[in-house]
Amino acid sequence: MTAPHLSQQPPPKPPVRPRDWPPPSVPPSSRRTGRVRRRLPARRRPLVVDALAAATGLGLGISLALGIGAQTVSALHAPGGVATALGRVTGMLSGYAMVITVLLSARIPPLERALGQDRLIVWHRRIAPWGLYLLLAHAVLITVGYARAAKTGILAEIGQLLWTYSGILSATVGSALLLAAGVTSYRRARSRMKYETWWAVHLYTYLGLGLSFVHQVDTGAPFVGHSLATAWWTSLWVGALTVVLVFRVGLPLWRSVRHDLRVAKVSSAGPDTWSIVLSGRHLERLPTAGGQFMMWRFLRRELWWQAHPYSLSAAPEAGHLRITVKELGDHSTALSRLAPGTRVAFEGPYGVFTADARQSRNVLLVGAGVGTTPIRALLDDLPRDTHVVVLLRGRRSEDIAHLDEFERLVGKRRGRLHALTGPRETVRLDAPSLHTLVPDIAGRDVFVCGPDEFTRTVIAAARDAGVPARHIHHEDFAF
Repeated sequence: MTAPHLSQQPPPKPPVRPRDWPPPSVPPSSRRTGRVRRRLPARRRPLVVDALAAATGLGLGISLALGIGAQTVSALHAPGGVATALGRVTGMLSGYAMVITVLLSARIPPLERALGQDRLIVWHRRIAPWGLYLLLAHAVLITVGYARAAKTGILAEIGQLLWTYSGILSATVGSALLLAAGVTSYRRARSRMKYETWWAVHLYTYLGLGLSFVHQVDTGAPFVGHSLATAWWTSLWVGALTVVLVFRVGLPLWRSVRHDLRVAKVSSAGPDTWSIVLSGRHLERLPTAGGQFMMWRFLRRELWWQAHPYSLSAAPEAGHLRITVKELGDHSTALSRLAPGTRVAFEGPYGVFTADARQSRNVLLVGAGVGTTPIRALLDDLPRDTHVVVLLRGRRSEDIAHLDEFERLVGKRRGRLHALTGPRETVRLDAPSLHTLVPDIAGRDVFVCGPDEFTRTVIAAARDAGVPARHIHHEDFAF
């Protein structure tokens, strides 16, 4: 068993040229020009967030009013009337919840910049199940209500609905697709699936939503004979589709064509870990910052159809970007075989795990596994007057990607670097350990990135060590 090892940054020494960054083809004088664009800090709660929250509440009220307004007193007193009425209300609320769920994952720049993609996805995951619960309630209640009105059994009524009512069969198919996407999104199911499988299943969500929408406007009681209600509901759904097409398709396509990214070099950054340097045009106009990630699509036969999130592993240089990837699946393994010149499409940049988030001049950067790569990029972007302590975790020193670059950069800043190696059981990261390594931790901003369990452990330890919650920064972009 390997004993735990702690190495602290020695006194500064002459900078050592890193293996592959900055790219040697770029003249030193042009590597960090003042023209490189950096994303400006967002206000904590910009007006657009409050405006969109108010609009969301207003839309919910309208949807509920449409569902209730479609009922009459006489219909409520008829056999099955209450169940039918509740079924219509839950159908409206389900449709509205699904629109909001889609918009939360649409990567709308003002929202993403203010809140962060990971927080938006958390809300997406919290709201999405309610849309499915309401969808199931709608199906059950409508079936029960119609069965009581027709004085038939439940199974007989299901057959009648499927084969004689217009649009019910297609709506049922759409509901099945939505339920499949929902079931595969639960954490236990996601942990057993490849990202590619999960992503493919999720694509059918849009087909399911389309079938559900057609069913609602064609046969839904709130819309039949009500042109104003139909126009509002159609505008809501078409608007959501437009937002998705603009920010999930249009903007990434425009940026990919404009910047013309291509693979410049692939090199080893450690065991089963690869650095990919990308070259492109006008990258100084891309609003990137160290610590952000992008969705990358490598335009090669077996890879073009899927996009994966990878963080920048160095702050952007003139004409070049770099990501570092660990082999964790079929996609990441295939990246090690990319040929120079391969075209690359991308979405983003995304994330608020940036230097903008810090609230003090003293910073602790903590990374483990491939989570050290955004830490490496963030180190580039921190102002020069920031006092930095870096804590990196790996089973062996060679498992820590870009350790030589960390040594060089931390040394230039006269900061401290701790590389903790050894088995997890013997290298603890609790509050006393953090206090020993960083005695003034309570007065620092803490940035942490790594596997989920590692991140939770460090956050809890930092809180126990006296770091305020608002000074702890982390970001999760796992699917």
